[in-house]
Amino acid sequence: MPRYSVWGVTGMPEIDAGDDLVALIADAVQTSIAEDSDAFLRDGDILVITSKIISKAEGMQVPAADREKAIAMDTVRVVAERIHPGGVTQIVETRHGLVMAAAGIDTSNVPDGLALRLPEDPDRSARALCEGLRQHFGVSLGIIVTDTFGRPWRVGQTDVAIGAAGIIVTDDLRGGVDANGRPLNVTITVLADELAGAADLVKGKASGIPVAVVRGLGKLVTDIDAPGARTLTRVGDDDMFRFGSAEAYQLGYDAAQAERAQIPAKRVTQD
Repeated sequence: MPRYSVWGVTGMPEIDAGDDLVALIADAVQTSIAEDSDAFLRDGDILVITSKIISKAEGMQVPAADREKAIAMDTVRVVAERIHPGGVTQIVETRHGLVMAAAGIDTSNVPDGLALRLPEDPDRSARALCEGLRQHFGVSLGIIVTDTFGRPWRVGQTDVAIGAAGIIVTDDLRGGVDANGRPLNVTITVLADELAGAADLVKGKASGIPVAVVRGLGKLVTDIDAPGARTLTRVGDDDMFRFGSAEAYQLGYDAAQAERAQIPAKRVTQD
């Protein structure tokens, strides 16, 4: 019977800039074994880690007063914005290629007076953690780094993968058939995002549990240098919503004007 299990790793301390996350995660796992001997990491386990503790360890804290400046610094394109009584909400594309609110910079779960940027390179951070934890425990495991996203046309937020290492991030079913024998032409299952959402059910936003373990999906664990979460971003022509309505209108108008300019003017003759 297909099954997998997920549990949160308790006992992680508050993280400060420069902290050794490999050592701290290893200590928390080791402590949890005293309560549950089955919690010792095995080959094929996947650790799902909240990006906030990585950002803290990497020193990505900024004064809360400089939050807007930090958002601008991490933004390469404003996708949409809306003015509301509380201010302006911006959906932006970050330097990581992510499209999210306020470039992922917020003040939740950080000390008063500070805001937190995303990790400099989430895939690189995931690889470092994967390598360090594999060496420490002597097992082959995968790492997913998560952050919280809102989704167009859906209420609320969910966790998704913004970094990954040692794990297969997608299952490309194109070219296969479904249970009824019909061809699958567009289906690509984003395994890393599904695991991020599952792990968040035991981590939560206010429980103080930033790390979870997924067991039973060892078939997804692979080489550390496998493609990371950056490969999940739609770019170029694959991004159907790259332009806002005003930009799309202007582009359409400009294209029509250019096409019109290439049509030879008709000569009007009189009898």
